[in-house]
Amino acid sequence: MTTKKNNFLNENITSVVTIGTFDGVHIGHQKILQDVVKISHNEGVVATVLTLFPHPRMVLHGDTSIKLLNTIEERVSMIKDLQIDNVVVKTFSKDFSNLSARDYVKTILVEELNASIVVIGYDHHFGKNRSANINDLRELGKEFSFEVIEISAQDVKDVTVSSTKIRNALAEGNVTHANMLLGYSYFISGKVIKGKSIGRTISFPTANIDVHADYKLIPKDGAYIVSSDIDGVLYYGMMNIGTNPTVDGKDKSIEVHFFDFDNDLYGNEIRIQFLKRLRDEHKFGSVEELKSQLEQDRNNAKAYIASLNE
Repeated sequence: MTTKKNNFLNENITSVVTIGTFDGVHIGHQKILQDVVKISHNEGVVATVLTLFPHPRMVLHGDTSIKLLNTIEERVSMIKDLQIDNVVVKTFSKDFSNLSARDYVKTILVEELNASIVVIGYDHHFGKNRSANINDLRELGKEFSFEVIEISAQDVKDVTVSSTKIRNALAEGNVTHANMLLGYSYFISGKVIKGKSIGRTISFPTANIDVHADYKLIPKDGAYIVSSDIDGVLYYGMMNIGTNPTVDGKDKSIEVHFFDFDNDLYGNEIRIQFLKRLRDEHKFGSVEELKSQLEQDRNNAKAYIASLNE
C-alpha cells in the first residue's frame, strides 16, 4: 500500500474515496471507514475521506440552530485515527452548491483526489440542487474511469438512525445510550476560563469550560460523571451544565470538579468525556443544601467509578 499523502500530482497514485458528513464518527461510520481501509489495503490505493464544512443547512438556509456531535477539527482527527490516509475538508459555500454534478466529479473526485474507486450510499445525491444520484455517478465513473461501490441500504440506515438517536439521547441527557451508539464516550473540548469561584468557597472548586464552537452539541443541563486526561493522567470528576440557580446564576456554564486534583488549569485546553448522568439541575433552598447534594453526588460518582475498575 502506498503511504504517500496529499500528493495526487503523480497519476500513478490513485485513491478510494468515500464522501459524507461523518458527524460523530459513530459505530456505523466506523464500519464504512473500516471497509474503505480494507479496500485501500487490497488495491494498494490511498484511503481518502471527502467531507464538507460548514453543514449545508448553515450556508443555504442560515440555520444557526443546527448542532453537531463533533467540531470539524474533532471529526478530522477521529477519522484519521481510523487509519484513513487523507481527509479532505471542502468548504461548503453557495458557489460550491452551484457546481454541476459533472464539474464536481471532474474537478474534485478525478482531478484533485485521483479517485479510482468511490464508495457511496445508494441514496447519495450531489451536484447543483442535489439533482444527481448514484446511477449518474456510475455513468460518470465510466467516463472518467473510476469504479463505484455502493454502501448497502442497511449500512446507510444504520448511519442515519444512529446519528438521530445519538443527538436525541444527548438532548435528553442519556449519555450512556449515546456512548453505546458512538462506540466511545461523548466528549467536549474547550479552554478553562475564570469563573465566579463559588465552588471553591464550599470545597468544590471547579474548572469552567469555554467550548469554542457554538455548533457543538452540549448534553442536557444537569450533573454528570466525567473523566479527562490531564498531562497523561486520567482524572475523574463531576460536571454541572446549567445556570447555577441556587446562587442566582443567569448565564449557562459548564463546570467540572475533579476528584483528587488541585492544580491550576486556567488557560489550558482540555477534553472532557461524559460517562454517566447523575441528576437534573435543581434550585436548592440554600448553599448548604447544595453542598450536601454535591457531597452525595461525589459519593455516587466515586461508587460508579469504582465499579468500572472491578
